[in-house]
Amino acid sequence: MSELPDRPALPVTFRPGHTRVILLTAGAAIFLVLSGVAVLLGLGPGEGFSFFLTGALVFWALAQISRVRVVADESGVTVVNILSKRRLAWEEILRVNLRTGDPWVFLDLSDGTSLPALGIQPGLAKQRAIADALALRTLVESHPATRKGQDQG
Repeated sequence: MSELPDRPALPVTFRPGHTRVILLTAGAAIFLVLSGVAVLLGLGPGEGFSFFLTGALVFWALAQISRVRVVADESGVTVVNILSKRRLAWEEILRVNLRTGDPWVFLDLSDGTSLPALGIQPGLAKQRAIADALALRTLVESHPATRKGQDQG
């Protein structure tokens, strides 16, 4: 049987750092370009506002995408995805999966469903995602509430 890696100190937050920087930078650049175009073209107030509003909406959408994260603390795990946020108790998480080709981690839950956790994704930083997935797996497997639930089942 393989040894679990060292258990990370809680609370810990997992998020795709490179992806976040790229999305926020692109959003800011798009906002500035669209606002600059509106000013340089000397558009009227209504047209200028539409350029500004379009840039703001694009920035907002990219900021929403960049907010994904997984936060583990003593009482459980909070998964923040693009449009949803879900709080899980430790005993609800049965397994942490990151298989080859998966776009992000999946959490197998005690209710028979699987929850995507977009905060750990191997896109631009594959080794970091693998390390984060292993750290979360270690937390799930070593947490007293999880072990108690597995001993009873």
